[in-house]
Amino acid sequence: MKKVFLIIAVASFLASCNSGTQGQLVGARGKKWHPEKPYGMTEVPGGSFIMGKSDDDIAGLNNAPTKTVTVRSFYMDETEITNAEYRQFVYWVRDSIVRQKLAEAAEIGGGGGGDAEGGNGGSIQDYAFKGSQQEGGRNNGTGETTETPYQQYSIHYDPNKQRLNWDPEILWATAEYPDQDYVAVMDEIYLPDTQSYNGQRLMDVTKFEYSYKTMDIEAAARAQGDRSQFIKEEKVQVYPDTTVWIKDFSYSYNEPMHNSYFSHAAYDDYPVVGVSWTQAKAFCDWRTLIHNGYRKSKGEDNVDRYRLPSEAEWEYAARGGLESATYPWGGPYAKNDRGCFLANFKPLRGDYAADNSLYTVEADSYEPNDYNLYNMSGNVAEWVDSSYDAASYEYYSSMNPNVNDKDNKRKVVRGGSWKDVAYFLQVSSRDYEYADSARSYIGFRTVQDYLGNEVNLNQPPR
Repeated sequence: MKKVFLIIAVASFLASCNSGTQGQLVGARGKKWHPEKPYGMTEVPGGSFIMGKSDDDIAGLNNAPTKTVTVRSFYMDETEITNAEYRQFVYWVRDSIVRQKLAEAAEIGGGGGGDAEGGNGGSIQDYAFKGSQQEGGRNNGTGETTETPYQQYSIHYDPNKQRLNWDPEILWATAEYPDQDYVAVMDEIYLPDTQSYNGQRLMDVTKFEYSYKTMDIEAAARAQGDRSQFIKEEKVQVYPDTTVWIKDFSYSYNEPMHNSYFSHAAYDDYPVVGVSWTQAKAFCDWRTLIHNGYRKSKGEDNVDRYRLPSEAEWEYAARGGLESATYPWGGPYAKNDRGCFLANFKPLRGDYAADNSLYTVEADSYEPNDYNLYNMSGNVAEWVDSSYDAASYEYYSSMNPNVNDKDNKRKVVRGGSWKDVAYFLQVSSRDYEYADSARSYIGFRTVQDYLGNEVNLNQPPR
């Protein structure tokens, strides 16, 4: 009997080892990967180009000598990030913080419900933490999940035990507040009456803070052992600085832009401004979070992270495949053959309206370059993920070059803006601003690495 059992065990072992592989090296493969162009982005095929000033260095800056470099393929936003797109980020952070505060108050034991004076039915307990749950969301009986990982978890609690409750709507109107505990929480979100005017109840936007973690991969890769010392938590206030419209221009009336540019629907499709380099980085992390959270809920593989472009990637994309061009459309002039300006900038001697626009224009205005990218020159200058060093062209790599020194707070901005002269619109012109600074003429766009077979200029775009 023992001999029979041994024979069966050996046979089972051999069958399990050879099942599906026949003992051959076939690899441990993942799911089939299909490159997917993100919404609102265009594919920029990798390749080599001559980076730097191809014309005389009129300004005499000597900080952009020509150098042949190569960049890998990537996706890039067709337009600058708009007010509406950035507002989605702000609202997500705002709602997360409000739900966090409501859940914390409910956990303490509040919740008088409809019996409380002025109550409107329900209570703050409706917003209590939902406790632990299997990853992937709760099925609502229709085959769809009502929650996804990117909107479940509290940042202050163990994500395996405490999840934010996204089921009930947040009640913003004071007449709808369900109980006194809800009132107390919402009062924290708004400014006191002494800081409000014209009958408006204004939110304290300094409380809209996004928290995320980063790792200095370059430093960690060169170090040995524990990499925890290279991981850092970032906390960033996300609301754009609308006061830049006042602070950037002395003795100038720009109050309508200060009051309405970010918040009014009239400017939904205009590029967001008043956003610092650190805020732009936080936006990239959030965009990655919500995209991969959705994909995870569908059982799909993650996409690569969204990020700011490097200086080389930005210039390569801005050129649109035109070698040694002055502007994205070629050049050397900022007008076409009909005398129309090709970008939004400050032409002539301060005649801001000569190009038919006083401030910014819609993000998809003017003609795109040959990579289908709009306003790579003019409209708003753009943050890139590179530190400014006048000598960087002399020492950086010729393959995917980038210089990002965490101790150097001067970050490169490219492309020129609505208030700049034509020199700064040249695809090779360099400028910088400090990482924590915000301006009425600086915005950004994001990129995402292309995963899979490389696409380059020697083959047609996919």
